[in-house]
Amino acid sequence: MCSSDLSILAPVLVTSAVKGIGLRGLLDAIVRYLPSPNEVRPVVAGDGKGGTAQVMPDPSGPLLVRVFKTAADPFVGRLTYLRVLSGTLRSQGHAWNASRGEDERIGQLLLLHGKEQEPIAELEAGEIGAVAKLTVTETGDTLASKEKPFVMAPLSFPEPMLVQGIEPQTKQDLDKMGPALQRMLEEEPTVRLERSEAGEQILRTMGEAHTAVILERLKRKFGAAIVTHTPKVPYKETIRGKAQVHGRYKKQTGGHGMFGDVWLELEPNPGAGVEFGERVVGGSVPRNFFPGVEKGIRETAAEGVLAGYPLSDFKATLYDGSFHPVDSNELSFKIAASMALKDGVPQAKPALLEPIMNVTIRVPEASLGRSEEHTSELQSLAYLVCRLLLEK
Repeated sequence: MCSSDLSILAPVLVTSAVKGIGLRGLLDAIVRYLPSPNEVRPVVAGDGKGGTAQVMPDPSGPLLVRVFKTAADPFVGRLTYLRVLSGTLRSQGHAWNASRGEDERIGQLLLLHGKEQEPIAELEAGEIGAVAKLTVTETGDTLASKEKPFVMAPLSFPEPMLVQGIEPQTKQDLDKMGPALQRMLEEEPTVRLERSEAGEQILRTMGEAHTAVILERLKRKFGAAIVTHTPKVPYKETIRGKAQVHGRYKKQTGGHGMFGDVWLELEPNPGAGVEFGERVVGGSVPRNFFPGVEKGIRETAAEGVLAGYPLSDFKATLYDGSFHPVDSNELSFKIAASMALKDGVPQAKPALLEPIMNVTIRVPEASLGRSEEHTSELQSLAYLVCRLLLEK
């Protein structure tokens, strides 16, 4: 296939890995058309002293190995794929992880033929192989010798854009989910696992097909069945007015009872999260109960009052209350403060905050028009882009 620039030739080979069609032709083309290590340019690597060095693909040269993939093998454990760019890497030896500054013991080297693994004594410059159970080495690291600690620039991966909420399919999958996701992250540098502000586990991938492959691998290799869903919108709750509220908790049992009594003043505090203050006078609430009051306010705010979203940007001030010399304790005042906050938020003009997204749309100058009609079309396009982003 030729592009408009006739100096560029891009051969296209049609194959099917599932049906085994065209694979021999692909391998023959690789041997015939792709350059051997001796025909490529020298590798540029850092020399460990702040400079750079050009390293040739010489089996007798200094050791330089690039780790490009990590996988979890059900039989041998953690399997590290690597390519020797210079020197010779030997089984049952040692190499210096120049990326992390640590020594790494090299176990049995393997040549991979599909699912089959062939033990090999050494890998020379230009060869690709694998080794199991490396301790500190991760994808993108450089292995070299301690005497010449060449290090290559880290691999660059695109940022994952598709966001999906995940959860175990059944209760039995809950225990398997955490370890399976952790091992999957070691294999997939283009995947991110996060915790959203709504408390959900979020999986970021490159697209729908990538997500489907990840979920299938988690189920097949690690036995963890995981399903996806649209993430919740991370709303927040707040207040826009002031209120003075009373919370009183009293419980009498056969022995010591529980007693806590607080008066709180609630007021907006934009941009400051949750803030606790006190101006108690006369010892109506002893200072040793202040931590309980603050804990009750913060824990209730984290759970939300209106719709189960975090309550934020407000200040709660303890200004009065009472206590019992025997029955009062920190837990009693924690419960009383929680009751006061739940009663006070509906009185303080509560509101639901929606997330705000800043979007920058750049249009090449050559595509800008001078007419009002063209400007209107660009504005409509920008509006559609924003709508699509919000729907995602």
